[in-house]
Amino acid sequence: GFSSRQDNLKDNIALNSEGLTTRIKQMLNKVELSVSSYDTAWVAMVPSMDSSKHPCFPKCLNWVLENQQLDGSWGLDPTHPLLIKDSLTSTLACVFALHKWNVGQRLVNKGLDFIVSNIWAATDKHQFSPLGFDIIFPGMIESANNIGLNLSLNQSSMKAMLLKQDLEIKSLRGKTRNLAYFAEGLTQSCNWKEIMKYQRMNGSLFNSPSTTAAAFIHLHDEKCFEYLDSLVKKFENAVPTVYPLDLYARLSVVDELQKLGIDRYFREEIEIILGEVYRQWMLGSEEINSDPRCCAMGFRLLRMNGYEISADGLSNYEEQEKLLYANDTKSILELFKASQLTVSADEPVLDRIFAWTSTYLNEELVNGAISEKNLQAEVEYASKNPHASLERIENRIYIENYNADNISLLKTAYRFCNVDYRDLLEFSVQDFNLCQSIHRKELEDLEGWMKKYNINNLKFTRQTIGFAHFAIASTFFQPNFHLTRMSWTKNSVLAAAVDDFFDFAGSMEELLNLIELTERWNQHSTIEYKSKEVEILFCAIYGTTNELAAKARLQQGRCIKRHLIDIWITFLKSNLKEAEWARNKSVPTMDEYLSNGCISFGLGPMILISLYFLEPLSEEVITSEEYKTLFIYTSLIARLINDRMTVQRESTQGKLNSVSLQIVHNDKAITEEDAQEEVKRLIESHRRELQRMVLTKEGSIVPKACKDLFWRMNKILHLFYMGGDGFSSPSKMVSSVNAIIDEPIIVP
Repeated sequence: GFSSRQDNLKDNIALNSEGLTTRIKQMLNKVELSVSSYDTAWVAMVPSMDSSKHPCFPKCLNWVLENQQLDGSWGLDPTHPLLIKDSLTSTLACVFALHKWNVGQRLVNKGLDFIVSNIWAATDKHQFSPLGFDIIFPGMIESANNIGLNLSLNQSSMKAMLLKQDLEIKSLRGKTRNLAYFAEGLTQSCNWKEIMKYQRMNGSLFNSPSTTAAAFIHLHDEKCFEYLDSLVKKFENAVPTVYPLDLYARLSVVDELQKLGIDRYFREEIEIILGEVYRQWMLGSEEINSDPRCCAMGFRLLRMNGYEISADGLSNYEEQEKLLYANDTKSILELFKASQLTVSADEPVLDRIFAWTSTYLNEELVNGAISEKNLQAEVEYASKNPHASLERIENRIYIENYNADNISLLKTAYRFCNVDYRDLLEFSVQDFNLCQSIHRKELEDLEGWMKKYNINNLKFTRQTIGFAHFAIASTFFQPNFHLTRMSWTKNSVLAAAVDDFFDFAGSMEELLNLIELTERWNQHSTIEYKSKEVEILFCAIYGTTNELAAKARLQQGRCIKRHLIDIWITFLKSNLKEAEWARNKSVPTMDEYLSNGCISFGLGPMILISLYFLEPLSEEVITSEEYKTLFIYTSLIARLINDRMTVQRESTQGKLNSVSLQIVHNDKAITEEDAQEEVKRLIESHRRELQRMVLTKEGSIVPKACKDLFWRMNKILHLFYMGGDGFSSPSKMVSSVNAIIDEPIIVP
């Protein structure tokens, strides 16, 4: 059955990478964050409770003394050409700490020289910019001058920075929470007592050691001290830029594995993490709720994995103003992705988040405002394809633009340092190319199947074998789904051929002949073929269905051939009804059209037969309301999307569809544009219902992999029909097909 099939097609790269998988599993268990020079320097500036002349945390001061880089800077990576802004703030903070305790004068001078010679980067828009840099850095320069640190900066640089600072502060006027996060850079204008209302349960301000240290220096707040003290005890001599970050860090590794297409190797570990995130979510954890990235990513990963959680958990982020930092593109992208996981018509929180995040991300793309190449590519794909994102295309884009540095930015740059991300990249490239080699072999076999049944001799049909196989390989790409892909592709080609035959190529006599042959399956030899085309079509359907039924019997442990034949008969009869309407110039009601049209689209042979190769399916499942409803929603979406894109072509062929029928039944009182909008509304309504069913665990008897096939079919449809009927516009699809099937990934 299923287990032996999985063993035969084992993902063998896991066997070649045991050391790496072990390291990744350890990382999923506990993520270690890099040291922040910037935050460590601020903690080093905290005076002792007993004497303001001595540091409270001398180990942090010693760390600053021992960790200056050769070029005079402090920071995460002095060799990184785009992290100079990060080095500027980190270096200035470290210089402050040394100057305050009157130590390391030679290091201070070297640090000041570094700042002066790299000040150009402060206004360079191509540099990665830590959150709040334009507020914090000029503020700290001002403070430096006030305490006698001689920074001989040219006036034009200083002027440009102060102007930018002024604009940033003005844009945040009235948003004290946002400004509070950058409080250490606000100099005289800072109302520390006002800022303390944002203190968290753990004593920190925003889980930020630097802001908390600055607050303690001004107010000597006991809870601030407890937070800083616990931090130094935990990390000993140097602190990270944010703490705690454990849930977000582990979630982001799960997300990373998913985006690289290798999450299936770590299912058990991922389930443990999601279980913990769900428990914290239900408890209203401050660590989740106060961080938009953690909140949005947690929501998305939990919903995608069947956890029932309310969208109200994202209500803090209904407006951009609610973000701690309004231009935090990574957080906004996470919120955008989360906002698409609606499971009911009544989730206004998600609709509002979708509205503002999609607008913002599109503006960022138009203005070329995203400096990180990998983030730019991710935003571009996500915003252009909100409902058409195919997993393997996403994986490829992410791999090819991968940031192996794995640098993230808050107020300072940080990375997760207990795994080598180049290993992750290598692992995902191996996996992608392995799957692709399997897909290429499948395509060769499929082309052999086309020849065996003479399908190439049907001159009237669209040749879709490459596109059909690409569609399923881009969503169900894993080696163990081999039979699902083969079934889906063969039946997709046959359904398209039947559709064209009934639309315009076959006479009524031929259509009735094909149906009779199929109905008399075992006795078909007693019936004469009315044409060569009927013979080719029937023999291909007959031979392929018998072959698939034999394979499915091995998988399911029972004979399901009758069900497969019935799927074909139902499909053929629905096509006959459409042919009769067209030839008799009949005008069906909208209900008649849709109830027939959702069958005639052809997803029965494509999806329902393929499901038998995914999971064991009992009679109870295939006769259940849930199974039927999943099929109806997916088929209605398919029919309506197709109708929107092909209305003009079909009108010239004398065919009515859901767009033109609305105009006819309203006595031409509505325009085609109005009709298109109504169909668009119906698609969205059915898409939400389908998504709700796919994501809901409770009361569901259809296996998850089977529900996923319905959902991914919906994504394939959006992609194929985004710019017209993809089947009829092959040039638009070629680059996507090449990326998934033909061109291996080569990483320099």
